[in-house]
Amino acid sequence: MKPLRILPCALLALAAGHAAAQEWPQRPVRIVVPFAAGSSPDILARIINDKLAERIGQPLVVDNKPGAGGNSGTDLVAKAAPDGYTFLLSVNAPLVYNTVLYKNLPYDPFTDLVPVSLAATTPNVCVVSNGMNVDSVKDWLAAMQRNPGKFNFASTGSGSISHLGVELIKIKTKSFAVHIPYASSGQATTAIIQGDVQYACLPPVAVMPQAKAGRLKALAVTSAERSTLLPDLPTLRESGVPDIQAVPWFAYMAPKGTPPEVVQRMSREIAAVLKDEATRQRLSTAYFDPVGSTPKELATFMGEELRRWKPVIERAGLKPEN
Repeated sequence: MKPLRILPCALLALAAGHAAAQEWPQRPVRIVVPFAAGSSPDILARIINDKLAERIGQPLVVDNKPGAGGNSGTDLVAKAAPDGYTFLLSVNAPLVYNTVLYKNLPYDPFTDLVPVSLAATTPNVCVVSNGMNVDSVKDWLAAMQRNPGKFNFASTGSGSISHLGVELIKIKTKSFAVHIPYASSGQATTAIIQGDVQYACLPPVAVMPQAKAGRLKALAVTSAERSTLLPDLPTLRESGVPDIQAVPWFAYMAPKGTPPEVVQRMSREIAAVLKDEATRQRLSTAYFDPVGSTPKELATFMGEELRRWKPVIERAGLKPEN
């Protein structure tokens, strides 16, 4: 008889959860982006928000909280009320890599946040300043090997994929260059054009307009395969650098304790938006490849990313100030 008394309670709980998901949201939803306005995650959030607001019936407000390489805004969400009205759209480093890079990270993305959806990826593009006088990956790598320590490279912050990707290239090619972190991909791109640094691997939305204008040279993409968004650029592997897959990715997360039904609904709605043809066209213009995963798929992906990059961070001896 005991199971018969439990079953109605379980059914009531299930019904209550379903009702909560149907009733949510009753007010605007905040999307915290832990980077400045105009950054890649900010652009992505604003593209998705337009159609997502239509689907959930409430406005979505982007709240830019830059600082500490994305840690500040990510920590803010980790400590936010888990009421279904605060979500995070963050990237590789604050969600995975910084757990290895920082000894005293104020949050744990694997326990203080819950996955919602892997929204999109984009291939980084390796670009060089015109002053390097190189036209191919082969020439670029040869110049670095001939002149160890002469060149500087830019990134969007210590521990970012634009940083780690180059560190992996350095390991694979036995080359050396000095890392100069910048607060945004726009600042890093400007530094290359001005000759303050000689190269970087950065998001295409920042560098491709400048490459097309002839202000710098685009040599290759850091994805495992050629990007359909940049079909004319070879991969590093095609260019003689094996085992390089350093791709920026963008994921929605929520504070731990957010109602599972709300998390699941948000995940479904994001996936639906990413299938919308008009939205996909806007994303392709900004060089985003839409994904749209389940929370479980995102959790698995984050674990794989940790296993892939932890050895690189440790082998390179990286610290936040590197």
